[in-house]
Amino acid sequence: MLYPTELYVTADPRLLAEEQPLPEALRCTSLFMRVLCFLALGRTDLDDLWKLLQSEQAFETIRSRLCSILASIITTASVILALDGVFITTGSPVSYFDYTSPAPHCFLFTSLMLAMIAMMTSGLSMIRWLHTDRHWTQEQLKPGGYFVLSYLFSIVSPMFFVALFLHCFIFAMLIAGFSSRSIICRAITVFWMVTYVVDIGTILMETIWKYATSLNHARYRQ
Repeated sequence: MLYPTELYVTADPRLLAEEQPLPEALRCTSLFMRVLCFLALGRTDLDDLWKLLQSEQAFETIRSRLCSILASIITTASVILALDGVFITTGSPVSYFDYTSPAPHCFLFTSLMLAMIAMMTSGLSMIRWLHTDRHWTQEQLKPGGYFVLSYLFSIVSPMFFVALFLHCFIFAMLIAGFSSRSIICRAITVFWMVTYVVDIGTILMETIWKYATSLNHARYRQ
C-alpha cells in the first residue's frame, strides 16, 4: 500500500491527435506538489496525466484501476476493523500475551478509528470516481490550486489512512509481544519486528529511487 498507484497506461496516438497543452496552472513547482503528485500518480508532475485525459479509453482504464485500489482498501479496512473490535472487546485467552494493557489498547483503539476513516474516505472517493467523466475532470483540473489538491487528495488520503491504521495495529502487537513473560513470544516478536523494519526500509529505498528517477525524467522533458 505504500507504493505509488502507478495508474498510467499507454494511449493510442490516434486518440491524442487533438491533444491540449498542459495548462500553466498545472505545472508543479513546489516540493509539496511534486511529492503529492508522486504519491498519488507515481509521477512528479501532471504532464502524463493531462495527456491521458485526452483519451476516453485511457481515462476509463485509470478510473477502473483506481476503483479497484479503493475496493481493496475498503476490504483491508473492514478486516482490520473486525480484528480491532475483537481485541478491544475481549480479553486475552492466554496470560503471556496481554494486549489489554494501556499502550496496546490505545493503539488498537486508534487503529479502529483510522480504519473507519479509511473506509469512509475510500467510499467517498469511489463514489466520486464512479460518477465523474473525462471532460468534467479536465475542466476541474484546469484552474489548478484547490481543484488539483482535491483531486490528488482523493487518491492519497485513503492510502494514507490505511497505512496509519495498519501501523497502529502492528505497534499494538509489538508492544504486547515485548511485554510478554514468555521467551518464545518475545523471540517471535523480535523476528516479526526485524522483518517489519527490513520490509519498510526496502519499500522506502525503492520509493526514494522511483521519486528521483521520476524527477529526473520531468526535468529532462522541460
